[in-house]
Amino acid sequence: MLPSVFTTLKFNLYTSFYRQLLLLNALMINPTPHTHIMTQPIKKLCVYCGSRPGNNPSYIEAARKTGQIMAEQGVALVYGAGSTGMMGAVANGVLDAGGEVIGVIPKGLNRHERAHPGLSEIHVVETMHERKALMEEISDGMVALPGGYGTLDEMFEVLTWSVLGIHQKPCGFLNVEGYWDPVLALMNHMLKEGFISQEYHELALMDSDFHSLLDKLNAYTPSNKALWLTT
Repeated sequence: MLPSVFTTLKFNLYTSFYRQLLLLNALMINPTPHTHIMTQPIKKLCVYCGSRPGNNPSYIEAARKTGQIMAEQGVALVYGAGSTGMMGAVANGVLDAGGEVIGVIPKGLNRHERAHPGLSEIHVVETMHERKALMEEISDGMVALPGGYGTLDEMFEVLTWSVLGIHQKPCGFLNVEGYWDPVLALMNHMLKEGFISQEYHELALMDSDFHSLLDKLNAYTPSNKALWLTT
């Protein structure tokens, strides 16, 4: 399928207004403020990962393998549209196995990240905020592969949205070669020091095997209320 560019103006206005309503709903202490409830197996998975390949060849291999498994399982990839590093590898893994890849990229980054030329769909938006909102909006779950600041920003934002009741989608880390061990240690420290609850901690699924992680994502059972209201 040829790539297509979607008009973003209506989406931008809708998303901004929609998010404000969700947050207002949570602030009013609605006992069930969630809006995106997982009721079906994941069909579109958002993957956050680095635009660089990293120093360990296992990272790139894991990204390619992740894409291949997604295509074999009939799961479409939603990601930041890049063609380099881990981003390019996971997209190539999906495409080489005959799967669907949906890219979302801001206009300003399109020149620097070099959008992948083989995407099934590409959404060009105005800002990074719109990029992250749309990626979450059209996905059934979110996973982080090895990456840098941007990957951490994206994953911890959607984890926070889960705490606030903005979505009920599963969030997971693919722990390739122990890459996320320091982050897990930090989350354990947050729990120990009382800055997150056990319920918050359990929102971050983690596995070193993508098949197992995908099973965890599909088996995820969300809370029926915004966790920050109760913990």
